[in-house]
Amino acid sequence: MAILTLPQSAADHVDALVVPTGQGEVWRLTHAIRRWEANRDLRYLLIANGNPAEDTYLEITPAYLRSLGLRRFDGVHLQAEPAPHTGRQGAWIVGQVEDLGITSLALTVSAYHLPRVYLTVLRALSQRGIRIPLLPDPVPISPDTASPETRATAYDLLPGEAARILAYMNNHWVATLEELQEYLRWVWIQHPALLTRTPA
Repeated sequence: MAILTLPQSAADHVDALVVPTGQGEVWRLTHAIRRWEANRDLRYLLIANGNPAEDTYLEITPAYLRSLGLRRFDGVHLQAEPAPHTGRQGAWIVGQVEDLGITSLALTVSAYHLPRVYLTVLRALSQRGIRIPLLPDPVPISPDTASPETRATAYDLLPGEAARILAYMNNHWVATLEELQEYLRWVWIQHPALLTRTPA
């Protein structure tokens, strides 16, 4: 829950929006595209590929993104290789941060999945010695909405997400609670202007 103390409105003022796709949840993309198209100050839109083993997997092409309302392609970067798990998505995201000189990120993803993605990307950034603002941008959608891949609601999926976080901590794939606490303290101390700006 502490991740959500970072205001979603700050996502309008970051360098890059990041969408980790998956589960057939097209609303992750449409939410990010709406924010991207409405805010020309955003420099990059990073779209991490999903898992081709999922029944609802779709190849993310410019034509597909155009059908979802994307018109501004300058600054859009797509992960070409498949990402069968969140760790692969996190590694690609951090590679883009390094390659493009990105100074701040907002993660656009379904709320139930946000903690695991956030902790995964935070760990990947830390492993590369990178410390930048990483902000949550949970997609506003009813928790009763069924995920197209599993037909489960956010309520159904939350216990599995919590169990994975605990298991992945043992494998050093996600940031620990102590690392998260220290990081959030750093963001609030070092970047108050970003976190308290008036929404665009």
